[in-house]
Amino acid sequence: MLIVASTFACSARSEWGVGNGGDTGETESALTSNQKTAYNYFISKGFQPYQAAAIVGNLMQESSVKPTSYQYGGGPGRGIAQWSAGGRWDKTPNDNMLWFASSRGLDPWTLGAQLDFIYYELTTFGAYGLGALENASGVVAATIVFQDKFEICGACDQSQRIAYAQQVLYDYGSGGGGGGSNTSYSAGCWSATYQSQVQNNVCIQSKFDGLWYECDDGDWVDRSFQHSGIRSLEFT
Repeated sequence: MLIVASTFACSARSEWGVGNGGDTGETESALTSNQKTAYNYFISKGFQPYQAAAIVGNLMQESSVKPTSYQYGGGPGRGIAQWSAGGRWDKTPNDNMLWFASSRGLDPWTLGAQLDFIYYELTTFGAYGLGALENASGVVAATIVFQDKFEICGACDQSQRIAYAQQVLYDYGSGGGGGGSNTSYSAGCWSATYQSQVQNNVCIQSKFDGLWYECDDGDWVDRSFQHSGIRSLEFT
């Protein structure tokens, strides 16, 4: 961890190199924007806040909601839901991302097209759990339904999916809708690269682009110009 000295209001914290994603070409704020876009998409389709949060929490675990994502380690997963190459990404008849995008003149690697495909799958094929999702009693139950019925994952890391979903509900749903969470969060921002909540006025150096961002009342603000004179003190 890099400990730094700063004369500015925010307390500085390095995120460079944290996590296993490497340099993805995305910024901290861009990833947050994708999460919010996905949440708002499902709200616009009539889902309750806790249901939309459950879906996005799963997508955060699968891909950080990055539409150009390939499965870590060279596996078959593709896109925000990590649909499998050889299956729902490109082969399953009438149920694969490439066919869906082509039939509608869409770019399959875009966030909008992939969100549309998730909605298509949920509303077309009962086995993917729309009914169970609608009947789920809260964000925890809804997250597990989407995990089991839609993602059908192997090593799911269910507790992390639930934590993400609870965080999405807190950030974008005003903490309301559906219940099922006994987790409380202090005011601040969700850091996609550090995988945790950080408090207001904390500055991070994003692993995605190496730039500094400050948490300002729930939003990431570019503060790179302020930190150009930061002096490294210690590596641990």
